[in-house]
Amino acid sequence: MNGVVAHFTDGRIVKGITNDFVPARDQFHILVNGASDKAKGMEVRRDDLKALFFVKDFEGDSRHEDLKVFDPSRPAVGRKIKVVFQDGEVLFGTTLGYQPGRPGLFLEPADRGSNIIRCYIVSRSTKEIAFI
Repeated sequence: MNGVVAHFTDGRIVKGITNDFVPARDQFHILVNGASDKAKGMEVRRDDLKALFFVKDFEGDSRHEDLKVFDPSRPAVGRKIKVVFQDGEVLFGTTLGYQPGRPGLFLEPADRGSNIIRCYIVSRSTKEIAFI
Protein backbone atom coordinates (compact mmCIF):
# COMPACT_ATOMS: atom_id res chain seq x y z
CA MET A 1 0.00 0.00 0.00
CA ASN A 2 1.17 3.48 -0.81
CA GLY A 3 0.65 6.59 1.27
CA VAL A 4 -0.67 9.28 -1.06
CA VAL A 5 -1.85 12.87 -1.02
CA ALA A 6 -4.25 13.59 -3.87
CA HIS A 7 -4.46 17.19 -5.06
CA PHE A 8 -7.60 17.80 -7.10
CA THR A 9 -8.04 20.47 -9.76
CA ASP A 10 -10.85 22.03 -7.67
CA GLY A 11 -8.42 22.61 -4.77
CA ARG A 12 -9.42 19.65 -2.57
CA ILE A 13 -6.71 17.59 -0.91
CA VAL A 14 -7.27 14.01 0.25
CA LYS A 15 -4.75 11.96 2.24
CA GLY A 16 -4.83 8.20 2.46
CA ILE A 17 -3.54 4.97 0.98
CA THR A 18 -4.03 3.30 -2.37
CA ASN A 19 -3.22 -0.11 -3.71
CA ASP A 20 -4.87 0.11 -7.12
CA PHE A 21 -3.42 3.21 -8.80
CA VAL A 22 -2.36 2.45 -12.37
CA PRO A 23 -1.64 5.44 -14.66
CA ALA A 24 -3.28 3.77 -17.65
CA ARG A 25 -6.60 3.41 -15.82
CA ASP A 26 -9.12 6.23 -15.54
CA GLN A 27 -9.92 5.63 -11.86
CA PHE A 28 -8.58 4.18 -8.63
CA HIS A 29 -9.43 4.20 -4.92
CA ILE A 30 -8.07 5.96 -1.85
CA LEU A 31 -8.78 4.68 1.63
CA VAL A 32 -9.00 8.05 3.34
CA ASN A 33 -6.79 8.61 6.37
CA GLY A 34 -8.75 7.77 9.51
CA ALA A 35 -11.36 5.62 7.74
CA SER A 36 -12.09 2.20 9.17
CA ASP A 37 -10.27 -0.81 7.76
CA LYS A 38 -13.58 -2.07 6.39
CA ALA A 39 -14.26 1.10 4.40
CA LYS A 40 -14.52 0.62 0.63
CA GLY A 41 -12.37 3.60 -0.28
CA MET A 42 -13.09 6.78 -2.15
CA GLU A 43 -13.27 6.41 -5.93
CA VAL A 44 -11.01 8.92 -7.67
CA ARG A 45 -11.11 9.78 -11.36
CA ARG A 46 -7.70 10.56 -12.83
CA ASP A 47 -9.13 13.50 -14.81
CA ASP A 48 -10.27 15.18 -11.56
CA LEU A 49 -6.69 15.23 -10.26
CA LYS A 50 -3.97 17.82 -10.50
CA ALA A 51 -1.41 15.35 -9.15
CA LEU A 52 -1.06 12.33 -6.91
CA PHE A 53 1.84 12.58 -4.46
CA PHE A 54 3.38 9.41 -3.02
CA VAL A 55 4.71 10.57 0.35
CA LYS A 56 7.03 9.45 3.13
CA ASP A 57 4.47 10.49 5.75
CA PHE A 58 1.25 12.47 5.92
CA GLU A 59 2.55 15.23 8.18
CA GLY A 60 5.58 16.39 6.22
CA ASP A 61 7.49 19.42 7.47
CA SER A 62 5.65 22.69 6.93
CA ARG A 63 8.93 24.59 7.43
CA HIS A 64 10.70 22.69 4.63
CA GLU A 65 10.70 24.52 1.32
CA ASP A 66 11.54 22.19 -1.56
CA LEU A 67 14.74 23.12 -3.36
CA LYS A 68 14.38 24.07 -7.00
CA VAL A 69 17.89 22.92 -7.93
CA PHE A 70 19.56 19.55 -8.35
CA ASP A 71 22.35 18.42 -6.03
CA PRO A 72 25.46 18.33 -8.25
CA SER A 73 27.06 15.67 -6.03
CA ARG A 74 24.21 13.22 -6.75
CA PRO A 75 23.69 12.48 -10.44
CA ALA A 76 20.07 12.72 -11.55
CA VAL A 77 18.38 9.53 -12.74
CA GLY A 78 16.29 10.25 -15.81
CA ARG A 79 15.75 13.55 -17.55
CA LYS A 80 15.54 16.81 -15.62
CA ILE A 81 12.17 18.44 -16.02
CA LYS A 82 10.22 21.51 -14.91
CA VAL A 83 6.43 21.35 -14.54
CA VAL A 84 4.24 24.43 -14.24
CA PHE A 85 0.66 23.73 -13.19
CA GLN A 86 -2.40 25.71 -14.27
CA ASP A 87 -2.56 27.18 -10.74
CA GLY A 88 1.05 28.47 -10.96
CA GLU A 89 2.72 25.84 -8.76
CA VAL A 90 6.12 24.77 -10.12
CA LEU A 91 7.87 21.43 -9.57
CA PHE A 92 11.40 20.45 -10.54
CA GLY A 93 12.49 16.86 -10.78
CA THR A 94 13.38 13.99 -13.03
CA THR A 95 11.31 11.67 -15.17
CA LEU A 96 11.95 8.42 -16.95
CA GLY A 97 8.95 8.45 -19.23
CA TYR A 98 7.44 11.79 -20.22
CA GLN A 99 5.88 11.83 -23.67
CA PRO A 100 3.60 14.63 -24.86
CA GLY A 101 0.05 13.45 -25.47
CA ARG A 102 -0.01 10.94 -22.64
CA PRO A 103 -2.44 11.47 -19.74
CA GLY A 104 0.38 12.07 -17.28
CA LEU A 105 3.91 11.44 -16.09
CA PHE A 106 5.82 10.38 -13.01
CA LEU A 107 8.26 12.84 -11.47
CA GLU A 108 10.81 12.36 -8.71
CA PRO A 109 11.53 15.67 -6.95
CA ALA A 110 14.90 17.38 -7.36
CA ASP A 111 15.01 17.90 -3.58
CA ARG A 112 15.99 14.61 -1.95
CA GLY A 113 14.87 16.04 1.40
CA SER A 114 11.30 16.46 0.18
CA ASN A 115 8.47 14.53 1.81
CA ILE A 116 7.45 13.54 -1.73
CA ILE A 117 8.91 10.24 -2.89
CA ARG A 118 7.48 10.67 -6.38
CA CYS A 119 4.33 12.05 -7.92
CA TYR A 120 2.07 11.37 -10.84
CA ILE A 121 1.21 14.59 -12.64
CA VAL A 122 -1.93 14.76 -14.75
CA SER A 123 -0.96 16.44 -18.03
CA ARG A 124 -4.20 18.38 -18.44
CA SER A 125 -3.56 20.16 -15.10
CA THR A 126 -0.30 21.65 -16.40
CA LYS A 127 0.46 24.84 -18.24
CA GLU A 128 4.02 23.90 -19.21
CA ILE A 129 6.24 20.83 -19.13
CA ALA A 130 9.83 21.35 -20.23
CA PHE A 131 13.08 19.45 -20.12
CA ILE A 132 15.86 21.47 -18.50
